[in-house]
Order: sequence, then structure tokens, then C-alpha cells
Amino acid sequence: MEEESKMTFKVINDEGKEVECEVLFTFESDETKKNYIVYTDNTLDDEGNTKVYASIYNPDEDETKLMPIETDKEWKIIETILEELQNEIQGNEPATEE
Repeated sequence: MEEESKMTFKVINDEGKEVECEVLFTFESDETKKNYIVYTDNTLDDEGNTKVYASIYNPDEDETKLMPIETDKEWKIIETILEELQNEIQGNEPATEE
């Protein structure tokens, strides 16, 4: 059985070390008209959850530059998509608020 190839890229972290990151998904928001990349360096936080990062990027540039997400609205869009994907993977129904 052939292993699924993962899209990866390297970044320089705050300590100046090169770190390989795995692309989880990319999407363009109809609301903001920006492209986002969601990725992980496969490290865990203090609670044992995989750390996930997100940035704005331009898919048409030859050399991709990751730009920070600056608004709460953009973070909310990304968090909503992450929650939907996590529920899908776990086979859960979307949570309903009471």
C-alpha cells in the first residue's frame, strides 16, 4: 500500500531553528477574499494536543510568504472550519448550542 504524500514546508522558528511543517489544509474565504494555510509542526502543547498554526498566504507567488492573521473575524472563520473538520474526523454531529 502506498503512503499518502504529505505537503510539507520549512520555516525558521523564533529560536532561529529550521522546522518542518505539514500542511493540513488551505482555503480561500469568500468573506475576506484571502487565502489561508493551516499547518502543524507536529509538536504537542501542555495538554497533549497537536499544535496547529494558521497564516495568510498568496498561492500565486513563486516564493510563498506567510503573513499573520490580524483580526478576530479571520480567526473565528479558521476556528469554525477546524471544528467542523475535527467533528467530521471524529464522526460527531455538529454541536448545537443550548
